[in-house]
Amino acid sequence: MKQPAKNRFSAKKAARFGLLVALALIFSYAESQIPPFFAVPGMKIGLTNVVVLTALYKMGSGPAMGVNLLRIFLVGLLFGNPFSVVYSLSGGMLSTVVMILLRKSGRFRLITVSVAGGVFHNVGQIAAAAVIMQTAQLGWYMVVLWFTGMLTGALIGVLGYEMVRRLPDALFE
Repeated sequence: MKQPAKNRFSAKKAARFGLLVALALIFSYAESQIPPFFAVPGMKIGLTNVVVLTALYKMGSGPAMGVNLLRIFLVGLLFGNPFSVVYSLSGGMLSTVVMILLRKSGRFRLITVSVAGGVFHNVGQIAAAAVIMQTAQLGWYMVVLWFTGMLTGALIGVLGYEMVRRLPDALFE
């Protein structure tokens, strides 16, 4: 007798995906409650990337992209405005694509992937701001944000590494 095809979209996978989106929303909200660091305007820690990294390393590229995309739209709907969605999409999607490509290459460790994600998140946001404001003069600020992106990316990478290491693979099967 022929075995039924394995369903790629099980209720368990959907529940895990939903939990990761909810966790990303909670991290986004928690991060929004941290007072801005005035020495570097626009700098954020990027707590939600812990969740995106966990999804990427435990579930794969599609779920990681989906968690981040859904989180961006939900945060924009709940706490933001159209401009915040544009900036978040440009930074978040670029960083997620870069992290997926680096992960798939097999050459980089999770912490390095996270650092690249932090840097490219800033690149995406500065590019969006340059287009919206119709000026390339924002490019000078990229140097500052590269540095902060590397710092926060390393911090998030350590947290993400610990999360991925401690969560059993069986939880994501």
